[in-house]
Amino acid sequence: MPALLVSSTLAVMLAACGGGSSVTSDPTIAATADGAVQGSASNGVVAFKGIPFAAPPVGALRWRPPQPVTAWSGVRQTTSFVHDCMQTSGPNSRLTVAPSEDCLYLNVWRPQNSNGKKLPVMVWIYGGAYVIGGTSIRTYDGTQFAKEGVVIVTVNYRLGRFGFFAHPALTAAAAQSGELLANYGYMDQIAALKWVQRNIANFGGDPANVTLFGESAGGESIHNLLTSPQASGLFAKAIIESGNGRVNQYYGRTLSRNTKTVGASAEEQGATFAGGFGIAGTDASSLQALRALSADEVLDGLDGTTLNTPHSLATFSGSSIIDGKLVVDEPENQYKTGQFAKVPLLLGVNNADLGFPTPGLTTKEEAYAIFGPQNLSAAAAAFDPTGTASVSTVENQIARIITMDEPARFVARTFTSRGLPTYLYHFSYVAESIRGKVSGATHGAEIPYVFDTLSSAYGAAVTSQDEQVARSMIAYWTAFAKSGNPSDAGLIAWPAYNAALDNQLEITPAGTLQVDQPNPLKAQIDLVEPLNEANQTVNRQYQ
Repeated sequence: MPALLVSSTLAVMLAACGGGSSVTSDPTIAATADGAVQGSASNGVVAFKGIPFAAPPVGALRWRPPQPVTAWSGVRQTTSFVHDCMQTSGPNSRLTVAPSEDCLYLNVWRPQNSNGKKLPVMVWIYGGAYVIGGTSIRTYDGTQFAKEGVVIVTVNYRLGRFGFFAHPALTAAAAQSGELLANYGYMDQIAALKWVQRNIANFGGDPANVTLFGESAGGESIHNLLTSPQASGLFAKAIIESGNGRVNQYYGRTLSRNTKTVGASAEEQGATFAGGFGIAGTDASSLQALRALSADEVLDGLDGTTLNTPHSLATFSGSSIIDGKLVVDEPENQYKTGQFAKVPLLLGVNNADLGFPTPGLTTKEEAYAIFGPQNLSAAAAAFDPTGTASVSTVENQIARIITMDEPARFVARTFTSRGLPTYLYHFSYVAESIRGKVSGATHGAEIPYVFDTLSSAYGAAVTSQDEQVARSMIAYWTAFAKSGNPSDAGLIAWPAYNAALDNQLEITPAGTLQVDQPNPLKAQIDLVEPLNEANQTVNRQYQ
């Protein structure tokens, strides 16, 4: 660790104690409650990478809530990513560091000179089906956000069986300690948000103006944070990109078996997993044996390609587990009863987003059958008005509406009905270099535009039109973070969602911005709505 002037370090420590800005003669140094950190400055932005926000969750801390960091003396170097959370790291991995169980680190980008202002804070939660993902991915670089005048934080959280796991031996141990169970990945996210509340002022950020944003599993995480009493008061606004909101990725998974359990309980899945290693008991020695398994043994090959294999379905909850304390219930149920954080919300989906089509359909009539015989003609008119679409095109669109478009509208209507400013978008732009090669803006396609990190996705093929769309997206997102109103970006006015108008902002295939009133997919969404309301689509989309 390079030597630093004692006076600079002392100034940082004094700033931390006083709760003020930590900007000193060396703007790369900032204070945290656990010790001083030093990042690196480039082009007017200071980046701090690899700041620990919890103790390494290894050994006896595996499958426990995040524990406090051990404080350090001196100045800790935070100029490079440390580890992303444990996952497979094959040739298609986008991680730039090795995954490890020791992964509870976050990163901060801030303007080098904030002129003494308290800046809005944005906290990114990545997606990846809860089995892959990490903050080292180049697309998630926060430099451009900092240049837009915000402090951005990206956080790691435990994945797979490390992050979402239950076992009777864990439940028995928690009965003595009173600790939360099962949703360790969400506990990590909450611990990171608490770190932000304690420390972000020393990076120039305003802890009273924190905007959560995330995509896919990250967006779904935000639905759970919005509806969890454990996250109350930790953020002021939220942005959800392709995060559903009706049901979780694996609907109805409870900690212990009860009358609401769908399929196996999480404890039963954990016991099945343990049994594969000859661990059959439920006492302290069984828990010790589980914690003695290697990280690779716990991983057990789990990733996006094996997620829905019989073995994974039998031994992994897939995502959040209803424990009654952190995850009280499905987000949909919490929204309907008003049990959620009353904050401004921006959300939306992509035009070729994720869906779970029913395999083996041979006719469009089979695809329409889900809507009932009384709605067959209406479904045909809504999903195939020209009569020329293929069976797969129709079924894929129905699946997307079930999984993404209708849930987004449901959440928008719910928030609006409570008088909360809500903004709905539909992203349809495709980079010029891949037009004709993809069906549209696929799941996650908006992310490099939101972060304005297009070169990480498209390299030298980025065009001026691509760049313009990115500038518009990051401008809207940062305007919302600053004031709660994306129209403050100075682009085309983005009106708040109005249920009567059923309006949204469309980022068009041509790269232009337009307000649609009503949503062009309204007829499709209206057909799906009663099915999602009655949970008649759950088995269809997750089989």
